[in-house]
Amino acid sequence: MAELLPASDAVPQQLHEAMRYSCLAPGKRMRPALAMASAEAVGAEALSVLDAGCAIEFVHCFSLIHDDLPAIDNDDLRRGLPTCHKAFGEAVAILAGDALFALAFDTIARGPWHPERSVKAVASLTRSTGTYGLVGGETLDILSEGKPVDAETLKLIHERKTGALIAASCEIGALLGGADDAQCSRLYEYGACVGLAFQIADDLLNETSTPEQLGKAAGSDRERGKATYPALIGMEASRRAAFDAVARGIDCLEGISHPEFLEDIARYSVERLH
Repeated sequence: MAELLPASDAVPQQLHEAMRYSCLAPGKRMRPALAMASAEAVGAEALSVLDAGCAIEFVHCFSLIHDDLPAIDNDDLRRGLPTCHKAFGEAVAILAGDALFALAFDTIARGPWHPERSVKAVASLTRSTGTYGLVGGETLDILSEGKPVDAETLKLIHERKTGALIAASCEIGALLGGADDAQCSRLYEYGACVGLAFQIADDLLNETSTPEQLGKAAGSDRERGKATYPALIGMEASRRAAFDAVARGIDCLEGISHPEFLEDIARYSVERLH
């Protein structure tokens, strides 16, 4: 990512500093790890899709910058550091997110893969981030604050705002790794299940952890009246739902040649402490 991002001394410096600040801060890098693991699972070299994994992480970082803005979640802490708008101001933070979003697609478009597979990868990333993916899910999340939400709506919010990009990470890694349509479909479904489990685990951690452990605010979901699994069905039922989603995801790996690391990531998604 440090090589793909604009240099901090290139004009406009403050924009590029903000992009690098948000992307290179400590993080789990789960989405690029899933892309690379998915490529490896279908017989490709993990490093062959490294740039695509970075592109997906650029999109993720764009979403974090914009989510933290005062108009949305109004958070002061992210990955253990002041949020981008706290460090650089709201205007630069908005523009840094915009620039990262553009850089993501530029990175895939310029990649070394077969043009047909690159186009399909761009399409996957586009679907996962638009109105039926990340942005749509975040919109539903905001509009549901402080309102009663049923299980179907809550699942839809989580599937879109978190699950869609994680599913696309797996699909893109498999696609650029040379997978056939059936393998891409299985890995997409695996990612969708893991994404749901990951977000339920986030809901739980927001209730049980500290800002020091999470690197971001804790207890904020309840304060804002967010639609979460613990709020709807309680803590224990939420844990069961997360592990059930992991089990469904692992079942999707049947027929995949090298699923071991993907199985580990699925379990990590709910066993993690931050």
